[in-house]
This record gives sequence, C-alpha cells and structure tokens, in this order.
Amino acid sequence: MEKEINISQASWRDFSQVMNLEKECFPLDAWPMLDVMGVLSFPWFVRIKAMEGEKVVGFIAGEIKKAKTEGWISTIGILPEYQRLGIGKQLLHKCEIELNVPYVKLSVRESSHDAIEFYKTMGYTVVGVWKRYYKGGEDALVMQKQFK
Repeated sequence: MEKEINISQASWRDFSQVMNLEKECFPLDAWPMLDVMGVLSFPWFVRIKAMEGEKVVGFIAGEIKKAKTEGWISTIGILPEYQRLGIGKQLLHKCEIELNVPYVKLSVRESSHDAIEFYKTMGYTVVGVWKRYYKGGEDALVMQKQFK
C-alpha cells in the first residue's frame, strides 16, 4: 500500500511528535526537550516535517552559519517503518534549497553506514572527523555538499 506523505513547514505545534521521533530515531543521542523546542521556535532555523495524515513521520532542521556561506543540517530523522521510501531525500533536498548557501554540512555517527551511503548518494563527501563526539565515545564524520 502506497503511503501518501506531505512535506511542509514544522513549528512548535509539532513539539510532542518531533520529540517522540527524536527518541525513536536516535535512542542514544536524542535531543533534550529544550533543544527540540529551540529548533522548532528560533527564526533562524529551517524546519521541515514529513506527515502521513496527522502523524509526523520525518523531520529535518538546518541553520545558516559562517556569515551566511555555510548551512548545517542539525538533525534529520525518519521513523524506521518509513525509511527507504524517499522521504529523507525529499526532506534533505527541500532543506538544502531553503538554506540557499554555497555549502551544507552535517555530522553522522561513524557506524551509521546506511546514513553515510545515503548522504553520499545525495552528493555529500567526508571532509573531517570529530573525535569522540557522540555518546559512548564514537567519532562523527563531518560531511559536506557544495552547490554551484
């Protein structure tokens, strides 16, 4: 059965569902409540949700840094049962367009092989490593995409 997914702007009204999505997608690294509220409220964040009916099934947030020349994907998560349906690709592409900067970066757990491969298919390359960045001491790969 084909799922009908709608992509739209997220807001503080999505707090509970985004908080639950964070916990389900990132059991070790879920953002604390105040971080989720901040990303859903502060005007400098791009925040986009994927909905099936009234259910948030995916979420992405990004912000512009370094004198408006660089964007950062702060978080992107898709509920497990909705992964590999193209939702992540839609969210990432829309966020990149809205950031509208020459470079976009993100960080990903070194062990998240599926996520790393996904980012590579979306045009990202590894440009650095943050040692012991994640809980448990795992390194983060820093990936970047350049736009012309």
